[in-house]
Amino acid sequence: MAQTTQIEVIDSTAQKQKRLKFGVGFGLGFVGGTNISLSPNVTYLLSDKIAVGAGIQGSYTAIKNLQNTTTFGGNVIAQYTPIKMLSTLIEFAELNVTTKTETPDGEVKNTYWDAALFLGAGINITDKITMGAKYNVLYNSDESVYTSPILPFVTITF
Repeated sequence: MAQTTQIEVIDSTAQKQKRLKFGVGFGLGFVGGTNISLSPNVTYLLSDKIAVGAGIQGSYTAIKNLQNTTTFGGNVIAQYTPIKMLSTLIEFAELNVTTKTETPDGEVKNTYWDAALFLGAGINITDKITMGAKYNVLYNSDESVYTSPILPFVTITF
């Protein structure tokens, strides 16, 4: 009776997908004033289609001799990737907002909390870069720190 041996070949070049991903969003603008923002985050892949994460974010916006706004806060996010090219998201952000406005009577300071609940979608340009837009369902033009309920985004992960 002949004995057979099974040999399993393991591809050592195949890279296992990292479950923990770090990302960063940033903005820099000088049209009509100064705008600087930074938002590092971390996400954990629950599966190849679902990820959850959290981050912090801060920004500074100034219009010379008129107004400046500083925000700092955090966010939680859930992402779903139904197909390789498309990512959808739901994100909740809570920001502490401080606005200083110059008036003829002096400086007026206003501090408050602003909450945002975003629903969005983006195109996965590569495995590390996604571009898209998100809509703030809690947007109120009189109270929101955001200038529009729709925000474009670029996500870079590593």
